[in-house]
Amino acid sequence: MRPKAGQKVPAGDLEFLKQRTFWGREKEDLIYPIGLANLILHGIDRPNVWHGNALTGQEDYGGLFTDAPAQFDVILTNPPFGGKEGVSAQTGFDYRTSATQVLFLQKFIRELKHGGRCGVVLDEGVLFRTNEEAFVKTKKKLTDDCDLWCVLSLPGGVFSAAGAGVKTNLLFFTKGKPIETVWYYDLSDLKVGKKTPLTLDKFRDFFERLPAREVSERSWVVDLAARKEQARAEARPFRELARAKAEDAEAAKCSVGELRKARPRDEAAVEAAEGRVKDLLKASRDATAKAEAVENAVYDLKAVNPNRKGNDDKRTPGELLDLIEAKGVEIGAALAELRRHRSASQ
Repeated sequence: MRPKAGQKVPAGDLEFLKQRTFWGREKEDLIYPIGLANLILHGIDRPNVWHGNALTGQEDYGGLFTDAPAQFDVILTNPPFGGKEGVSAQTGFDYRTSATQVLFLQKFIRELKHGGRCGVVLDEGVLFRTNEEAFVKTKKKLTDDCDLWCVLSLPGGVFSAAGAGVKTNLLFFTKGKPIETVWYYDLSDLKVGKKTPLTLDKFRDFFERLPAREVSERSWVVDLAARKEQARAEARPFRELARAKAEDAEAAKCSVGELRKARPRDEAAVEAAEGRVKDLLKASRDATAKAEAVENAVYDLKAVNPNRKGNDDKRTPGELLDLIEAKGVEIGAALAELRRHRSASQ
């Protein structure tokens, strides 16, 4: 229980807070001692920070990580964006990829206790990519095993000073039950730079609307469970077609076998039957790919604000052609005037 303002923290609780509450991992040699010093300066007597590669398990120094728990109640993290790891880092994960942020997301889910909460900064590519199996399956596991209850879309350039110019988002989720709905909040339109940093006051409306997941011009709710159900329904005809084509291919294979055994053997008939098998198998694969594309599209979790007013060009093709023609006339007249002045000056 959190103590009230002015209330003394029991000595046992304070000791636990200083010694056995915070655990962390850091790979970079320069950042590791800075992290230790920062914790000590904030009153954490024992900074339980492990030094090494958290994905491969390669340890540089683990003396401060003794007796660390296998799972945690809360994970707050900012994994590297765009990092790459070799095969050795991927072997311990269910869905292998060289993209470190996807591997880290799998690791966070694994290391959360049941009911544990996570807040993580992720680049936008993780949210919208559905063209790689590891990305899709990792997000499927996230939404099947965890309640992803908030996605906060940050402005571009938030981490430019740290050498990462990619668009980022904050994800908050709780492990233990599948997702139903996701509450999104959009700050992507804010301009962030050296003279206009992303300060805490920019989050005031977010904090006010967060408890009730209120809908506003900046916030909206996506029913992911309904999207999954709709995708299954839309993919079903493709699945049925793929199954039917596969069954037809199996029957056609039997026909090929009989034609091969026939005497005299009709090579043209065999070739035609083999071609039919190939066509049926291709049709089955194509239908399966279409079904997967529909189902995978559910896991495009990118924040797209439905309330933002677009600047779409409403002009018709005819109006655009008229505009191009008029501009052409203006340019022609200007060129003629330039030629006239040049001739007069010679």
